[in-house]
Formats: sequence, C-alpha cells, structure tokens
Amino acid sequence: MANIQYFLGGNTPAGFYSLYHQLSDPDRIRALYIIKGGPGSGKSTLMRRVERHAQAIGLETEQVLCSGDPDSLDALVIPRLGAALVDGTAPQGIVPLVHFGLCGWHHDVVVVP
Repeated sequence: MANIQYFLGGNTPAGFYSLYHQLSDPDRIRALYIIKGGPGSGKSTLMRRVERHAQAIGLETEQVLCSGDPDSLDALVIPRLGAALVDGTAPQGIVPLVHFGLCGWHHDVVVVP
C-alpha cells in the first residue's frame, strides 16, 4: 500500500505557517497518542515501526514530516483506525496541544510516558 507523506507546517518569511488544525477533526482522529522523549530517543523510529506493522496488515498510513528535519516525523496517521501518533516534545510540543486542537477537545486522549 502506498505511503502518503506531507508537511502540515513550514517556516515562512512571515513566521511559522500551520495547517495542523486540519488533523484536529474528532470524526477523523479518535485516538491520539502523544510521544515524548529526548532527541534521538526513538520517537520517529517508533512511529515508523507502527507504520510498517499497519501497512503489513493492509492499512494506509500518512506521515506528517517535520518541516525542520524531513527525516523526522511530527506525526503518523492511520485513517482507517482513526488513530494518530504525534511527537509531543519541544519544539513540536506545541503541535499536539494547539495544532491538533486538544484545547477543549472532548475525545479521549491517551498519553504514554
């Protein structure tokens, strides 16, 4: 199955431009897993491993690439499951709370330390 990759934000002369709010639709994402850890701790590796397993059972995946480092992931979305894994560490720490619309979001959010 084809893997979809895209950016939802980028640095512009006017500052950071974000489209992360497009992933905050609770009808689209019902389970959100926020991954926190230091640089090089394996957050993107974990997301890629989950992606490989999802694809192995025939699920389409979407990679949200980090605009500052396209080799890193800001998020992995598995649309059919309504699930997303997101990098919740700085500087991406603002992504789960603001860009994904979690402030006032009334769906269950699972935080795995």
